[in-house]
Amino acid sequence: MRWNSAKYLAFFLLCIYPIYLLGTPNAPFLPGETLEYSLKWGFIPVGFATMEVGSRQPGDEQPWKVLFSVRTNRFADNFYKVRTHISSLVDANFTRTLKYQKSQKEGKTNNEIVVDFNYEKEKVVFIENNQAPRILALTKNVYDPLSIAFAYRFYPSNSHKNKTFPVCDGKKFLNVRLNVGEKAKIEVPYGIFWANDVVPDMKNLSGVFKKSPKGILRVWYSADKRRIPLKISSEVVVGSFTAQLIRARGLKEN
Repeated sequence: MRWNSAKYLAFFLLCIYPIYLLGTPNAPFLPGETLEYSLKWGFIPVGFATMEVGSRQPGDEQPWKVLFSVRTNRFADNFYKVRTHISSLVDANFTRTLKYQKSQKEGKTNNEIVVDFNYEKEKVVFIENNQAPRILALTKNVYDPLSIAFAYRFYPSNSHKNKTFPVCDGKKFLNVRLNVGEKAKIEVPYGIFWANDVVPDMKNLSGVFKKSPKGILRVWYSADKRRIPLKISSEVVVGSFTAQLIRARGLKEN
């Protein structure tokens, strides 16, 4: 059973069904929001994941900081220990990533990645383990693989519609499309909610999430103004993965 942060992150990468952006006072989340998830491989609990919105200084021009972390439990540690942390700095209106950092500790892998998005100089600078930087030309606003999950919460996509967002991980550019399905009632450890069933288009994400040939990634978002990611499931090459919301703190009032 092999684990890596790309698989964990992909669970959450496309997991926000959005609302209209009318300025940051109308953002669907607040500084300090914390969402905690249980992770299972089939019926076996294998770890936990957390998504957070960092503290933010008052002022309309202050950037947002969002964070993601994942850790395996004692059982999974015996097979493949994971302690990975990712953070993203996004502009005040949540339209583009400014900086992306990843501390990846998975099995024998130990990587430190920093990606700077310099829109004035029109370049993306990718540095891994203090090696020589890789540079890409930057000609448009983009999100990184983490911040796009939060960006989905800002922008609208109705049932039976889709929305495409530009993403860059520092090494390549790709487009991520979200297909929104029906609303239904679902139950997770955190409670019972009306939620939208969403299926992301994964055909361009082979480097981010590798599912089985017939597998479908499905995510459910609360059908309210907060668009909370509640449950994510997928068939992958090594089996079936599920993430469910178990605790939430600092949520915005609905």
